[in-house]
Amino acid sequence: MTDIDLGTAYTWDDARSRGATRGQIAQDGVRLGRGLYLSSVVEPDLATRCRAWQLVLPRDAAFGLGTAARLHGAPIAEPPTVHVVVPSRRQLPRRAGLTVHERLLAEEDVVVVGGLSLTSGPQTFLDLAAGLPPAELVAAGDALLRAERMDAASLARRLERADRVRGVVRARGCAPRLDGRAASRPESLVRYWLAISDLPDPQLQVPVHDRWGREVTHADLGYSEWKVALEYEGRQHADPDQFGRDVDRYSLMAADGWLVLRFAGRHLGSPVVVVDRTRRALSSRGWRP
Repeated sequence: MTDIDLGTAYTWDDARSRGATRGQIAQDGVRLGRGLYLSSVVEPDLATRCRAWQLVLPRDAAFGLGTAARLHGAPIAEPPTVHVVVPSRRQLPRRAGLTVHERLLAEEDVVVVGGLSLTSGPQTFLDLAAGLPPAELVAAGDALLRAERMDAASLARRLERADRVRGVVRARGCAPRLDGRAASRPESLVRYWLAISDLPDPQLQVPVHDRWGREVTHADLGYSEWKVALEYEGRQHADPDQFGRDVDRYSLMAADGWLVLRFAGRHLGSPVVVVDRTRRALSSRGWRP
């Protein structure tokens, strides 16, 4: 008997009803949950697994919290289970590998991205606020803005009707600090640490001009008044071509009188170090509290 084409994802009952044998399912399928399989020939990334889960979820379910955040492009760790949001009901779907949450959602709180129903950017930000520390919440919010999953107006609307929702106080406190110009999680974290200190708020993507007034480069973060720049050096900066471009950038900045502070992954757990070094740099350039 010829094997049946089962596609990338299928349930046991559907596969058997189409004539697939137990042996074909055992050989082809990777079990995601009770009675749910993903073909072994596809890459089991998060989006692919979520499309498979849709086969057994209620039609009004949406992927939410950390799962939605990852699918929206936010820089948070992928949760060990897939998180799903459903309207309140007597009996919630219960399956190993799923974490189900009840929510009272408006129509605008759910969007379809790549064929998947997800909580919207503002709803996802609000849900994350209940569990993420403020610095990480700002980094996630920056990413949602950068990816155009929300804007200031849509976030304000969602938070306005979120009275007594868990996490809303933190969400409202962090919302004014969000900025979609932040290019990465490390930049967002550094900006947050500086913003809650007694130092001036740093500028983002600060232009650096030569003596003729031409923009020759820009700094991730900085203080143009005192010509102090802050740069985060990720792994990509170890690439030889990128390293050469960085040398040019830092030389141009130094030639125009900029003092450049460079930070790396080792500093992401040390906000005190980042703030102290920035304070010393600003003080050396004439800043006074």
